[in-house]
Amino acid sequence: MFNSKTTFLLVLVALSAAYIGGCRRAGTWLVKESVPSHADALVLLMGNFTDRVLQTADLYNSGAADRVIIVEESMGGYKGLIDRGVKIISHTSQAVSSLVALGVPADSITVLPGDARSTLDEAVIVRDYIGTNPGLDTLILVSSPYHLRRSSMIFGKAFKEAGLTVFTGTSGSGTYTGFDAAGWWRSKEDIQHVLTEVIKIGSFVTVEGRRLKRE
Repeated sequence: MFNSKTTFLLVLVALSAAYIGGCRRAGTWLVKESVPSHADALVLLMGNFTDRVLQTADLYNSGAADRVIIVEESMGGYKGLIDRGVKIISHTSQAVSSLVALGVPADSITVLPGDARSTLDEAVIVRDYIGTNPGLDTLILVSSPYHLRRSSMIFGKAFKEAGLTVFTGTSGSGTYTGFDAAGWWRSKEDIQHVLTEVIKIGSFVTVEGRRLKRE
């Protein structure tokens, strides 16, 4: 029989191992990838520009979907320059021109007007667009691998609250990033990505997700 001190130490070791094991799996947990054989449209989520555009072009050119949807990104950070007459090429415009250069026809790209500052903003704008454009029943969200779970949660809740039945698949741009989901704690950059996403998921679940019920 174990005495109380030994039992306590064993429990502590077991809990520590479970905690460490769970933390180590955080990277792979975030990479929620689910690509249907074909979708009505690809939704290119703005943010990390290069890898997401390349992944979107690859998916389109492979026949994964016939359309690409992009939500216009906020230019608020450049307002001071724009007010002074400086011409700024938005990330949205760069994404469109890059996709065209990579083989996606311009008439297959739909840019939804808006002032998106977050994934939640993008989800609301896409939700409203689908609500008035029936026939878009299957989407593939294209983003960085560590962003897939949160984006899937946000879009899924947005559609559910609006009573829309939309299958939301996800595709990560892991081929074009150095993100190591299985060993994320070995890289300063990957640690930052994982911790940021976990915090943002917590914020969405506890606070920001309520916004979808009010809109």
